[in-house]
Amino acid sequence: MVMIFYWILITLTLTTVTMALSRKYGPAFIIAIYTGFIVMAQIFATKLVVFGNWVVPAGVIVYGVSFLLTDALHEFFGLEEAKKAVVSGFVSSVFLIIGIQIVIAWEPAGFWPNQEAFVTVLGSTWRIVAGSLTAYIFSQTWDIHVFQLIKGKTQGRHLWLRNIVSTVSSQLIDTLIFCFVAFAGYLAFPELVAVMTGQFLVKVIIALLDTPFLYVMRIFDNQKMEANTE
Repeated sequence: MVMIFYWILITLTLTTVTMALSRKYGPAFIIAIYTGFIVMAQIFATKLVVFGNWVVPAGVIVYGVSFLLTDALHEFFGLEEAKKAVVSGFVSSVFLIIGIQIVIAWEPAGFWPNQEAFVTVLGSTWRIVAGSLTAYIFSQTWDIHVFQLIKGKTQGRHLWLRNIVSTVSSQLIDTLIFCFVAFAGYLAFPELVAVMTGQFLVKVIIALLDTPFLYVMRIFDNQKMEANTE
């Protein structure tokens, strides 16, 4: 369990470094990293792992941290850049799904024995695919608009508030939509509730842990602004 928290913190640290690099490469660099996270989450989600007493998709860390990147884009580069990231992540996910289906259907070499394993790992059911994409577009869109609303209401103050409220509420939407579309009718109701509860709690933990890292990103942004005024 402790090791998992280390993995989360390492991911958050490496993600924060992208803010420093964005000083040179601009918001497109963060969008590229964000899109990579979304694609990784789609692939990693095919493995179920244990987090304490909960069972969650292995992609929960990179997917949870992806919300930090959209908040950073929104905070430091504006709403339109955050929207670009969401659209890029969605389109990349669609390409990933189509690409995987093409590769699965492609006849393997006669001496290659791993076709069944490949299909098992990457051949997601359509319900899971539909649930993932639907949850993604609704939750990520909600996230950037709630972030914008709170930023306006607080006149740019209380970064921690808009980060936590937008991320936690969007993660709740993401969890409910994904689990209902992917598993309702397949899992018994108590099992469905248990899966939803576990995923949501893990995502909330990541949301709370990422807030200090957003303030570190603000330091990078302030340094950029100071450099531009010199």
